[in-house]
Amino acid sequence: QVQLVESGGGLVQPGGSLRLSCAASGFTFSSYTMRWFRQAPGKERELVAAISSTSHSTNYADFVKGRFTISRDNAQNTVTLQMNSLKPEDTAVYFCNAVHQLISTGNFWGQGTQVTVSL
Repeated sequence: QVQLVESGGGLVQPGGSLRLSCAASGFTFSSYTMRWFRQAPGKERELVAAISSTSHSTNYADFVKGRFTISRDNAQNTVTLQMNSLKPEDTAVYFCNAVHQLISTGNFWGQGTQVTVSL
């Protein structure tokens, strides 16, 4: 059974930091590109960051460049998103996603974790 379980969300003040984690099981984690998306109320889900299966490459949305860092540990089947200098506009539900570049059915989602940036 495929599972992606996010943790680490919460309430933080502007300028603060949070570290999101996603624990994966039920599939060959090291073969999948891992991504973090977010969805704010009334808005579409948007890509935040991605990391290749071997950590060779990472990509970030312009609105988080220089503030967020994605990393993964293939031995532990985890992917993390370190979020620094948080802004109120970063408030959203953050989702972990696993996608296989060659297998069309290889696309899995976590249940999401709430991040709220507010005074």
